[in-house]
Amino acid sequence: MDKLKIQRLKSTLAYLQSKQRELNKQNEVDMRTLESMIKYLKKDMVEQFNLSEYDIYIKNEIKNTDTFIRSVQNIIEHCTVL
Repeated sequence: MDKLKIQRLKSTLAYLQSKQRELNKQNEVDMRTLESMIKYLKKDMVEQFNLSEYDIYIKNEIKNTDTFIRSVQNIIEHCTVL
């Protein structure tokens, strides 16, 4: 993955993390909107950055946002080292 893509992935991941924190702070009133946004964002990240090329199990991890975030962080670290 080139440096520009890694930077874009980092910023997208930071946005996902902020929405996840927001969801964790939310009360039950408006959670569905945030959950939908997070679900869409994760699917978009997998497709846009071809994350399944770097982690074959990433599509299974979409269901759990915290696990997904850790997997993307691992991908970023791995690609940055190379």
